Amino acid sequence: MKENKYDDPAFFYTYSKMPRSVDGLHAAGEWSILRAMLPVLEGKTVLDLGCGFGWHCRYAREQGAGRVTGVDLSEKMLQRARAATSDAAIEYCRMAIEDIDFSSSEFDVVFSSLALHYVERFDVVCRKVYHCLKSGGTFVISVEHPVFTARAEQDWYYDTTGNRLHWPLDHYQEEGLRNTRFLGSDVIKYHRTLSTWINAIIDAGFTIRRIEEPGPSPEVLARYPEMKDESRRPIFLLIAADKD
Repeated sequence: MKENKYDDPAFFYTYSKMPRSVDGLHAAGEWSILRAMLPVLEGKTVLDLGCGFGWHCRYAREQGAGRVTGVDLSEKMLQRARAATSDAAIEYCRMAIEDIDFSSSEFDVVFSSLALHYVERFDVVCRKVYHCLKSGGTFVISVEHPVFTARAEQDWYYDTTGNRLHWPLDHYQEEGLRNTRFLGSDVIKYHRTLSTWINAIIDAGFTIRRIEEPGPSPEVLARYPEMKDESRRPIFLLIAADKD
């Protein structure tokens, strides 16, 4: 199922007010770790799957990437990305991640930030990414952590006065579609166990180089103290893999 929630005007308006939508990578608690997992981008061809507002595309060019392609299903996201970009070496394409069909060995780096948990067939995407990566290329992703996606509620357990007691975990082994609430709207996501995320990448032919489960960095917590509880359970899963 290819849901395009981000073109819903009400949802897009609310999403646009989030800290990471306003302040970009500076407000992304996982960015310092994710950035360190990227290879040297100087002179590289880069593909960003689920590029959103284009923050990572522009970062890649700032690091000297030779050509960057950003893919997203949302026209509203791409309109914002194009408005913020003045660089002929960055191309934005509207398509679903599942529908990518790039040439063999077209890219040096394929990157995706917080988009692939919206994709039903991650294994198919992994095979397509392997196809379009050059030998020696790198695949780097961030997704919502399986501990976060296991329950459709995706919320804390509270006491009678509204204090957050703990993060409940249930239905972890039951993979598949989750009808969740995000920013006040119904949103479809797909839950996978940690082993499924990892093995899909391995089965596509990649060698996994690094895995991280970061909380917000101290710098982000200092800037956004409301994120203090994000360190109490994993929210992000980051994986870097290489094509031999």
